[in-house]
Amino acid sequence: QRLIGWCSENNLALNTKKTKELIIDFRKKQGDHPPLHINGERVDRVSSFRFLGTHISADLRWSTNTHSLVKKAQQRLYFLRSLRKVNLPQQLLVSFYRCSIESVLTQHPGVVWQQFCG
Repeated sequence: QRLIGWCSENNLALNTKKTKELIIDFRKKQGDHPPLHINGERVDRVSSFRFLGTHISADLRWSTNTHSLVKKAQQRLYFLRSLRKVNLPQQLLVSFYRCSIESVLTQHPGVVWQQFCG
């Protein structure tokens, strides 16, 4: 209720269709969490969501985010292979790799490689 009051005081409107509820609860005996309502509308409860390009999950593990980054890199590798088949110069292929694939893998460097190193 305080959030709704603060938003109205500052001329902001909460969009319940875009609002998600993520419960992070590491207690051994997890209680029942009542649904969240904003202005009489129920907010969707999710187990993970994407925020500023990073996937956040309820267990706070990086696996969802890592899988997403690897999938994006694999899709772009397909295009790199397609470009190589049409015999583009190696310099262009390297530029494409650095701009579209390497940038994805180094966006969150510790996240991607943490999965494979330990």
